[in-house]
Amino acid sequence: MSFSDFKNNKTAWFSYLNQAVSIAPLVVFRIIFGVLMLGSTIRFWCLGWIEDHFLQAKFTFKYYGFEWVQLLSPFGMYALHSLMALAALGIILGFWYRLSAILFFLTFTYIELIDLTYYLNHYYFVSIVALLLIFVPANRYFSVDAYLKPVLKTDTTPLWTIFIFQFQLGIVYTFAGLAKINYDWLVNALPLKIWLPANDYLPVVGWFLKQKITPYVFSWVGMLYDTTIVFFLINPKTRLLAYVSVVIFHVLTGLMFQIGVFPLVMMGATWIFFSTEFHQKVIDFLDKMIEILRGGNREISDFRFKISEKIHLSKPQIQTSKLTLVLLSAFFIFQLLFPWRYVLYPNNHYWSEEGYRFGWRVMLMEKAGTATFYVKDTQTGREGMVDNSDFLCAHQEKQMAMQPDMILQFAHFLKNHYQKQGVADPSVRAEVFVTLNGKPSQLLIDSTLDLTKIKDSWRAKTWISPYQKF
Repeated sequence: MSFSDFKNNKTAWFSYLNQAVSIAPLVVFRIIFGVLMLGSTIRFWCLGWIEDHFLQAKFTFKYYGFEWVQLLSPFGMYALHSLMALAALGIILGFWYRLSAILFFLTFTYIELIDLTYYLNHYYFVSIVALLLIFVPANRYFSVDAYLKPVLKTDTTPLWTIFIFQFQLGIVYTFAGLAKINYDWLVNALPLKIWLPANDYLPVVGWFLKQKITPYVFSWVGMLYDTTIVFFLINPKTRLLAYVSVVIFHVLTGLMFQIGVFPLVMMGATWIFFSTEFHQKVIDFLDKMIEILRGGNREISDFRFKISEKIHLSKPQIQTSKLTLVLLSAFFIFQLLFPWRYVLYPNNHYWSEEGYRFGWRVMLMEKAGTATFYVKDTQTGREGMVDNSDFLCAHQEKQMAMQPDMILQFAHFLKNHYQKQGVADPSVRAEVFVTLNGKPSQLLIDSTLDLTKIKDSWRAKTWISPYQKF
């Protein structure tokens, strides 16, 4: 390919992504995302998790490079969640939309970064979507902003503003499927062989879950579903059937596993693949609901936003700079490459968890550990065993006991803590036994190693014992 051909193709690609399409899918996506985030925030508050996860914490584990993210005061934590709820409401209504999207991204991501033990793939996904929403004109229609400032109104948007969410969903599903192409998942049906029989109490499907063949069926179907579902959602001929499978898949996973609102998030987000006509009908329905709620008062009928009415709107062409597309391209190149970083590490990444997070590896292993820490006064030689529950809640202790970077963090915390208690230059070692996918437990690290002499980094953790296959 010559340079001129490359340049022409690049120009054609830019023109394709910048073509005007209906804004309806973007508007519906904005509303669905906002509703789910508002509901999730209220649910988190009502379940008392602000208190349990944060206010009662004596120590929080940090993401590497984000050690500066700290717990706020009780007032600060409740204020942060209140601001996040208001921002989600602003996204729903399209009111002060840009500010609402920025505030939601910052508050949600800050809360997510406070404690590593609560990491979930869907939290990462929400942060990404919230970030992308900042840069799209999702408030140009069916919004308070467009009502208060009619010059904003438009029923079109550049294609890329919708495509980026479709592409991000494609990344999530495809990488989740590729991660399932491994021996344990497909050949041994692990960890589903462990998990499914525990759900045999479920109505209708319970009897099937305890059959010996079921884990193998679910393993293969799960892999095929994740790796292909986006292609079926893109195709109008298979879209409806594909979405039915989306609902079935996520309802089942939601019933069997404690994964919060993630199934609802994915069921709602995949609407972005549906046609313009579908989203117009959704907006028409919402418009009718608004009409009913305000009692049929026609005096304020200017608040109607129906796309299907074909009302005459100013249609300002939303210009997209090449810089915007370059930055988005760089962002998605990162999204495509970052999950593969695990290949740079020599150890089994399920065992060492090096490069494991942020790779869309969803529920791929059954892993548990026990970690016993010993603190030694290097001057007197006296050594004592630590009661982890003095510093960690049950969830933190469970997660820490099988993840090396958290074990290292806790060891450094213990050194600082006991040094303040008068222990002279304390050393900290740990006996950590971990079991992976039902295999016999084995030592994760050398139990004689002084963990306080080790610093975390992006480099391979050579202090982790190699995984021994049985």
